Amino acid sequence: PKVEAYHKRKLSDKFFCVYLDATYVPLRRETFEREAVYIAIGIKPNGHKEVIDYCIAPNENIEVWTELLQSMKSRGLEQVELFLSDGVVGMKTALAKTYPQAHFQRCLVHVMRNICAKVRVEDREAIMSEFKQIHQQANKAAAVDVLHAFYAKWDKSYNHVIRNLKDIEPDLLVFYNYPKQIRASIYSTNMIKSFNNVIKRKAKPKAEFPTEQSLDTFIGIQAMSYNDRYFNRIHKGFGQVQDTLESYFD
Repeated sequence: PKVEAYHKRKLSDKFFCVYLDATYVPLRRETFEREAVYIAIGIKPNGHKEVIDYCIAPNENIEVWTELLQSMKSRGLEQVELFLSDGVVGMKTALAKTYPQAHFQRCLVHVMRNICAKVRVEDREAIMSEFKQIHQQANKAAAVDVLHAFYAKWDKSYNHVIRNLKDIEPDLLVFYNYPKQIRASIYSTNMIKSFNNVIKRKAKPKAEFPTEQSLDTFIGIQAMSYNDRYFNRIHKGFGQVQDTLESYFD
């Protein structure tokens, strides 16, 4: 009943940023399968963070993400300034339908991993250290210069990789539009990874969950204890810029 109430509770009307990510947990269906757990964690303008909601489905697809977003909206979450996620196909479209005013930042850690998977082993270290420079600049103009220098250097060797990067460039540097105190928290979905790791670590001894309900209860307990633990704690950097973050909302 507590987990059911958690899924139905009224949500805060605004979050400054919302992280979206799916993780996989073993669940017994017809055969023994891993199940996708879709998770949304948000940080309010006052710096308080919480697991907003989650849902379970056989695999990750944009239809389920759309349902989760619509459910969040119907439960009172009216405004989000910034969404962060990896490159799930169709995510921007789904966000534009549900939260047309929101901005979108693609997780730079995921982007870097995708690049590394497509380049030769001997080039990986150089590419990684150069790509990391993109999120370490003083401002957006400097970051654009670094990104374009990256294109110029690697385009000849990895034309397809650079072409893909150019296609998503509008989503790579959005975090520079916000105060520098919080940028370290909003260029990747790392913030949500720590919650995913808790789920995976605590699920390990169970080997697999016998039913979807047992998995839902297990994750609900983790979500509620996370929310209790961080209730009234201010996420790093957010306390210094609270007034600025409030000003993004009506």
